[in-house]
Amino acid sequence: MSSTPTTARRSPMAAPRSFVWSRRIFLTLLTGFVLLPVYVMLSSSLKPLQDVSGEFRWLPSGLTIRPYIDIWSTVPLAKYFVNSLIVAGAATVLSVVIAIFAAYGVSRYRFRGKRLFTVTVLSTQMFPGILFLLPLFLIYVNIGNSTGIALFGSRLGLILTYLTFSLPFSIWMLIGYFESVPRDLDEAAMVDGCGPLGALFRVVVPAAVPGIVAVAVYAFMTAWGEVLFASVMTNDTTRTLAVGLQGYATQNDVYWNQVMAASLVVSVPVVAGFLLLQRYLVAGLTAGAVK
Repeated sequence: MSSTPTTARRSPMAAPRSFVWSRRIFLTLLTGFVLLPVYVMLSSSLKPLQDVSGEFRWLPSGLTIRPYIDIWSTVPLAKYFVNSLIVAGAATVLSVVIAIFAAYGVSRYRFRGKRLFTVTVLSTQMFPGILFLLPLFLIYVNIGNSTGIALFGSRLGLILTYLTFSLPFSIWMLIGYFESVPRDLDEAAMVDGCGPLGALFRVVVPAAVPGIVAVAVYAFMTAWGEVLFASVMTNDTTRTLAVGLQGYATQNDVYWNQVMAASLVVSVPVVAGFLLLQRYLVAGLTAGAVK
């Protein structure tokens, strides 16, 4: 008794083959478009200066790690690195802590001007950053002249500057995250003897960890890569990495291989932090969207 071969039937819900192949081609091109600059940076950072300054070659004729050694002596990169860590870390911690208390108050209590406060916080993101450059400069200079507190050219002044940008957005994001946490959990915690702060730190904050991590990553990246205010509000002692990279360009030459090497070194903390916190970050970006 002969049996006839049966062909597998495609599910009616399966995507057409043309769509599948179009998606593969598009994703391949998109991946190449994203990775191409990284390859150029990596290959250029491993070339001698004369090879980088000459005609571009996709495959380097010779490789050297000398640029990764010279970046620390051409400019005081280690000092800029420490300044960036202090400024970005302090701005992140302050932004997250203040945003937690502000967002909890807005999401859990009713008070006069609540809607005006939330609209004002959100509307601050509509203005370009350069609009605040001159006012902040004048404020810092006047405070220094009248009180002796040197905000202009200091790390503290730069930290306060970054708070003006990261804090409103952090508050607005955490309000959505905290509102997604059921109020019944707060009430149950208070029945068990917790006060408002106890309910916040024992119930709401643990439930909103992904959202808090997303806010922290946003605040850190905003401070880590900012150039405009760092170039005006700092001096040779408090200069950060984003501005310090300009030191590889002199009047006579531009050390392109060291620029590429330093750029890769600068991006390591951000990339490492993203990989370590990716699970929380992806969950935090969507946690406050569904209530």
